[in-house]
Amino acid sequence: MILCAGEALIDMLPRDTNDGSAALAPFAGGAVFNTSIALGRLGTPVGLFTGLSTDMFGKVLENALTNSHVDTRLAARSDRPTTLAFVELTDGHAKYAFYDENTAGRMLVEADLPTDLGDTAALFLGGISLAVTPCAEAYAALCLREADQRTVMIDPNIRPGFIKDEAAYRARLDKMIAVADIIKLSDEDLVWLRGEGNIDELAQQLVAEGPKLVCITKGAEGVTGYTAGFATHVPADRAEVVDTVGAGDTFNAGFLAALHQSGNLRKADVARLDETAVRNALGLGARVAAVTVSRAGANPPWAHEL
Repeated sequence: MILCAGEALIDMLPRDTNDGSAALAPFAGGAVFNTSIALGRLGTPVGLFTGLSTDMFGKVLENALTNSHVDTRLAARSDRPTTLAFVELTDGHAKYAFYDENTAGRMLVEADLPTDLGDTAALFLGGISLAVTPCAEAYAALCLREADQRTVMIDPNIRPGFIKDEAAYRARLDKMIAVADIIKLSDEDLVWLRGEGNIDELAQQLVAEGPKLVCITKGAEGVTGYTAGFATHVPADRAEVVDTVGAGDTFNAGFLAALHQSGNLRKADVARLDETAVRNALGLGARVAAVTVSRAGANPPWAHEL
């Protein structure tokens, strides 16, 4: 099983009512939530560990997870409210304003972590959950605790406007990156994290810090995977873009699903991935992301749609 660990929230997306008035409609979302949903729809055994509210929005999230075959047994439930993210779309690209104080997701602490991850082969972490405390410290503790025995993939999905303590955030990410097997970043994330420079050189520097594989996405230009021995590029699948909400999250799911399907998900397997296996995983990631951007909101494809 793949265990996704991170935020589940409600995206308030702009919509038009029947009379043409502007409105905001609630949709289940969150970067890590989206990845778990996409994995479930691709037929990959997946669970989600998150702080899940018992309020009305929390029930929306839980129903969405169940309907997409995501195991929620490890979630930490509380009566705190659900995080809300208000989304502004400009030419299909999303900007977010988060309402996250004292929420079920935000207030997660290390004592809430599951003690037994069972048959979990891989742990996926990322999103805004790595930027705010106390939940960020809990997720970092989970990462460091499990890294010796399970594959760890991280996608920070960096939102600079959401980071209140940049020094602490960078220090936390550095510790997690050092023990991770796979890192996925957009080219913008990479520059924010490691400074201006040649993307290929910056990615290889990141590989030298510990990860076995670094994946750098460049939107319509596709994605490149970097290891200590090679770099391989996969172009983006062509799609008519409606919006980009959930595109990177769905890519992560396709990538992990491909590793699962090829028997390359466990830690020892990731350490010896060849170029063909990496290209195949990047390719499935690009394929499912293309479906997601072709329709409104984070709506990943089911396996039968591919």
